[in-house]
Amino acid sequence: MEGIVTMYQDFMKKADPRIADYPLMQSPFLVMGILLGYVYFVLSLGPRLMANRKPLNLKKFMVLYNFFLVGLSLYIVYEFLMAGWLTGYTWRCDPVDFSQDPKALRMVSVAWLFVFSKFIELTDTVIFVLRKKNEQVTFLHLFHHSVLPWSWWWGAKFGPGGMGSFHAMINSMVHVVMYFYYGLSAAGPAFQKYLWWKKHITAIQL
Repeated sequence: MEGIVTMYQDFMKKADPRIADYPLMQSPFLVMGILLGYVYFVLSLGPRLMANRKPLNLKKFMVLYNFFLVGLSLYIVYEFLMAGWLTGYTWRCDPVDFSQDPKALRMVSVAWLFVFSKFIELTDTVIFVLRKKNEQVTFLHLFHHSVLPWSWWWGAKFGPGGMGSFHAMINSMVHVVMYFYYGLSAAGPAFQKYLWWKKHITAIQL
């Protein structure tokens, strides 16, 4: 057991020290606890709590929540562009800049913000449960919201930037469109006539 602990400690020493003090970045066990708690709530606790209750009316909250994520995703895309993708990256497998250069530190910050946004997005599924829309909690949805934040956490912990940040930037671009659609959809029938492009949302997500 002591050997396993030593191996873990030696492994974690290789993490990028520049991101160590950001919220949620101190230990993988905190992140694991949050994600396991999320899965437990979504699959067990939440449905049991709502079993004998009426679905909650979260329309106003959903509008605000979705448009907040539109703004946050736009900001993340902008920061990725300004931290490297429009200001020095060659678009040819650029390595992570581990220096204290201001631009490199800006990339660290946006890499963390991207990871943190994934934990905010766990609210998507909580809304489904509280509205008793359990049929929307598909395997793909649950996998996306639980496993991917875990993998992105490790990416940011050990290599915040470089070519690995390209996928995060594209994901944020997709989420701008996706949450804009969800926001309009939640706003009611008056806006739903503008959602003719619904069929393209799934294709964009994939």
